[in-house]
Amino acid sequence: MEGDYAAADLGAESLYFLPLGGTGEIGMNLNLYGHKGAWLMVDLGITFADGRLPGIDVLMPDSLFIEERREDLAGLVLTHAHEDHIGAVPYLWPMLRCPVYATRFTAALLRRKLAEFGLLEEVPLTEVPLSGQFSVGPFDIELITLTHSIPEPNAVVIRTGAGTVLHTGDWKLDPDPLVGDNYDESRLKALAEEDVLAMVGDSTNAMVPGEAGSEAEVREHLRAVISGLKQRVAVACFASNVARLETVIRVAEETGRRVCLLGRSMHRIVDCAEESGYLKGHTPFLSEDEIDYLPRDEVMLLCTGSQGEPRAALWRLARGDHPAVALDRGDAVVFSSRVIPGNETKIFELQNALVEAGIDIIDDRDHDIHVSGHPGREELIQMYQWVRPRVAVPVHGELRHLAAHAQIAKECQIPQQIVARNGAMIQLAPGDARIVDQVPAGRLAYEGRRLLPLNSPVVKSRQKMVFNGAAAVTVVLDERGQLDGDPEISTAGLFEPQEEQEELAEIDRAVRDAVQRLGKRERRDDMAVEEVVGQAVRRTVNRLLGKKPVTMVHVIRFE
Repeated sequence: MEGDYAAADLGAESLYFLPLGGTGEIGMNLNLYGHKGAWLMVDLGITFADGRLPGIDVLMPDSLFIEERREDLAGLVLTHAHEDHIGAVPYLWPMLRCPVYATRFTAALLRRKLAEFGLLEEVPLTEVPLSGQFSVGPFDIELITLTHSIPEPNAVVIRTGAGTVLHTGDWKLDPDPLVGDNYDESRLKALAEEDVLAMVGDSTNAMVPGEAGSEAEVREHLRAVISGLKQRVAVACFASNVARLETVIRVAEETGRRVCLLGRSMHRIVDCAEESGYLKGHTPFLSEDEIDYLPRDEVMLLCTGSQGEPRAALWRLARGDHPAVALDRGDAVVFSSRVIPGNETKIFELQNALVEAGIDIIDDRDHDIHVSGHPGREELIQMYQWVRPRVAVPVHGELRHLAAHAQIAKECQIPQQIVARNGAMIQLAPGDARIVDQVPAGRLAYEGRRLLPLNSPVVKSRQKMVFNGAAAVTVVLDERGQLDGDPEISTAGLFEPQEEQEELAEIDRAVRDAVQRLGKRERRDDMAVEEVVGQAVRRTVNRLLGKKPVTMVHVIRFE
């Protein structure tokens, strides 16, 4: 079986890194470190499905490899609270059943997720302090505070008898983060004295020159933009970006506006932030019922939906079907966020709907009202100059991002660079780092209330039905195998109502001909009848429409 070599070779001198999610892609991170008979998991996240997977909203890594070895899984360390790093915990923890470690803000958000799944009292969640040190099996862990677009992002120093690894998580070097602690430059520099074996690091912006930029700069630009707006303003941003939420709240106060939160995730994040000691000392938020008691130029809406999510608050405002709040002509929507690749169509549809309603749109194409939470090239160079690892392992990026990151590491004179994808078993020690095995890695879809692999017949059939339609045929046969009455035919997603009767008549003729051509023995075989009738339907529809629908055939016999 694939992976047996590595599972059997977790000795005291060996150290392995195995990404099962987030390497070769952006999102749904799952990373494993193997040493001395045990595995350590770092992060367990989700990503969101698109229109190619109808009926499916959430995707996550296939954790089968570690599920089969869960008795050796010492624990799960979460670097920060973004969905692509913690979102899969409620779905996959029941198959893993390991201790979980997180800092205060991340733990607060995770507890709410676990409560929704009825797991709050079941998951052993240990809250660890910022810059904390603790042990998980044979792994000695130290957290180093970094900056990102959410509170309490941590790099994880993993010390073992076979070497030390810096797992950066998501980060940037923000000199003025506004919310939370600044990055711990002294601890990062001190790592160079430890002869760090490998740095496993964020590659998202490895192709972007310069630096990510500071949240303080965004605040200045947002203040300038919003101070010039004369009617109601809605600001859309990532709810998890607590520094941006704090910026919007302060800008509202400075421009004479009161803030109303719109969207479930916005309320959840704000509650977690306040519980964890962030977002303190602001003017109380407006409730939705209080908005219309204030002049329009004294209201600011802080909304979910910056990526065009159809059920989010901003789309409801654009459609005019929010139950309590409305935007009018001359109001403005400020998109203080970036366009995540793949979301362009949804966002542009949302913006078109807003424009049609007479609402002004302001985004980062014309104003510097967003900065990334990931390091640009100069920040990656700085990190390598501080840490000076022997091996660079780029993660958290598509293959092009990983290759660009590896090139930066090479230019920084890091001796080895390993570009891999999910499922690559990388032996970091002993000897030179190298890929020694490939284990199964894939994606799971949360469909209804169950987890299914993406190659599941259910998922494939759903996709085929959406793109090719469906047809169902019932044939009734007598004791001789002859048709008894007309075939019953129904279709979905194939014909316009005005043409359906004529097209169904053609399918009817094809079904009759197919049954008539069967031999006596085949007529008595239900599977044979189902096969030829299904073929007849698919061939006829393909001739008429160029489609091959999902076809269901029911055979009923009178004895």
